[in-house]
Amino acid sequence: MFGAVANVPTNSPHLRKSGSRPVFSDPGSAELGSGAEEGFFHLVEGNEMKGASTPLSTAAIMPSPLFLWRFKVLLFFIWVFSCCKFGWDSVMRMSVDLRDLFLYEAFLYYNPLLLVTMTVWLWGVNLWVFSQSTVNYAKIFDLDQSHLTHREIWKCATWMTIIVPTSMTAYIYLYSHGEVSLAASQPVVLLYTAIALVLIFPFDIFYLSSRYFLLKTFWRIVLPLQAISFCDFFLADILTSMAKVFSDLERSVCRMLHRQVATIAWFEADSVCGSHSVAIPLVLVLPYLFRFFQCLRQYKDTGEKTTLLNALKWTSIYRPLWLLSSVLNSLYSFYWDVTRDWDLSAFTRIFKFSKPSLLSNLLHGRRWVYLWVIVSNLVLRCTWTYKLSAHLRHNYLTVFTITALEIFRRFQWIFFRVENEWNKMNAKSNIQMSMTDASEEDKLLGSNERNV
Repeated sequence: MFGAVANVPTNSPHLRKSGSRPVFSDPGSAELGSGAEEGFFHLVEGNEMKGASTPLSTAAIMPSPLFLWRFKVLLFFIWVFSCCKFGWDSVMRMSVDLRDLFLYEAFLYYNPLLLVTMTVWLWGVNLWVFSQSTVNYAKIFDLDQSHLTHREIWKCATWMTIIVPTSMTAYIYLYSHGEVSLAASQPVVLLYTAIALVLIFPFDIFYLSSRYFLLKTFWRIVLPLQAISFCDFFLADILTSMAKVFSDLERSVCRMLHRQVATIAWFEADSVCGSHSVAIPLVLVLPYLFRFFQCLRQYKDTGEKTTLLNALKWTSIYRPLWLLSSVLNSLYSFYWDVTRDWDLSAFTRIFKFSKPSLLSNLLHGRRWVYLWVIVSNLVLRCTWTYKLSAHLRHNYLTVFTITALEIFRRFQWIFFRVENEWNKMNAKSNIQMSMTDASEEDKLLGSNERNV
């Protein structure tokens, strides 16, 4: 009697922890639902041991993803309406003579940042297409596991889309309401300073490894003292399409340093930041010089004569004969894009998604895609070189449109250039594997002959 093992029910109140809630069950149904009740008992005990006071399910108190998406869209439209309303009212407060002059100056400060924002959005689209297809862009660019995906890129672009127009609206509002000194010192200068600090911030926040990789690549482009990687000349090619962006950035920073923001001192062509400044053509030509020296470095390392022909492309713009040199440069660059950068004979992977989709069916293997890319590339090449015309200097809307079209052309170019590089890497790895297999077979044959 006293030596037997007592059969105590699992849910006996004597087995409960002090202070825990009793768990009751029907003894007649203990065998039928013991598994479910035991699981529920352990769940309750686990929550109590962790000191959890929250309900078993918190999904009911969280808003649905659809509700969050609609709320974000509503906030976005409210923000767009507010910026347009404040901006339009502020512009209408100015006199007609002052309006065009002021808008030209405000556009100069903000159009480079708007174009950079557009570039970031398009780069996110490039990465999204590569992630859907079989092109391993991380291997091509030699990226680590913590590299930014298209989602992080789009997140950065979203913040840039919000911050830049908001700063522009604040600048116009303050200037039109008589706060000239405040407009000159805060919206523009603070925005440029914040962007510079974010890029060089040394602490492990805001994608430190990606920022370090970008700055290191910029440094290798400026000083090509080592072997040129694919990532180096790929980014240098993109910078040539943004030469006008860097020129406007230089003029904006020059006016900030010389305290010419929200003034008309810069309007004199011979002033330190005027249109006759020697820094303007120097900054315009810098991306092409970087690419030229990269080609020379590649020739030194590889001895391939095609790199010298590529270097010729970056020296074929001569400003005094801008019309003739523009036509020659456009045709030669177009030829190089189609025959060298793209190699249209080997397109098999781009737009071929791992999962079937409407976009993949519309684009993959379609002849019209390649016809569109070839024709638009030629037209936009010629349009881009038209920026050298001197009479476009103060037609800022036309120059902005031409620069945006060139960035879009480069966006198309990226798809086919990256895929061509991926095809080359696969072909090279296949050759190496075949050579390895052949050497192993030779070794096996030799060992068999010695054994015989």
